[in-house]
Amino acid sequence: MPAPPGPDVRGFLSDAEGSALYEAACYAGTIGPVLEIGSWCGRSTIWLAQGAREAGTIVFALDHHRGSEEHQPGEMFHDPDLIDGDGNVDTLREFRRNIARADVEAHVIPIVAGTAQVTRFFRPQLGMVFIDGGHSIEAALTDWRSFGQCLLPGGILAIHDVFTDAGAGGQAPYTVWRLALDSGLYKEHGATESLRLLLRLS
Repeated sequence: MPAPPGPDVRGFLSDAEGSALYEAACYAGTIGPVLEIGSWCGRSTIWLAQGAREAGTIVFALDHHRGSEEHQPGEMFHDPDLIDGDGNVDTLREFRRNIARADVEAHVIPIVAGTAQVTRFFRPQLGMVFIDGGHSIEAALTDWRSFGQCLLPGGILAIHDVFTDAGAGGQAPYTVWRLALDSGLYKEHGATESLRLLLRLS
């Protein structure tokens, strides 16, 4: 069974959502590697990595570690403890500490970059993609367009913070979820709180 990240591991993923990610990675990791877009401080990475370990694969953890729009000074989810000496958001040190403490370093390959930086050079065939990066419509669409087509048949696309009601949360992840379903490449595979899972058909 997976070990939930401790309460000191910052993040916005509930244990129920994390458990669903773990189960998805256990299954989809047997098809191919896992790509996580948006690692923050490693909370979701730990869940995914434990599943990847069970499946005998790895997690590519893609994040520039400078925070999304909502993490910047003055914004709703800003955390002053994650500011470096230059006044910038920097979650990489915290991420590495948490991954090491969870003993999953051997199953995580961090990629410190933004999606747009790597998409021209990194197009792997994947068993699972977890989209939880920036929640602006531009950022979410970039993540979808860059890696939404990289899943092997039977793979899983997971999207966090999907809210059908605009009053409950931002609509960029919901838009990506709808685009994936409307593409005809995916069908619904499950939902836990705001986490949606889609199965790649072909």
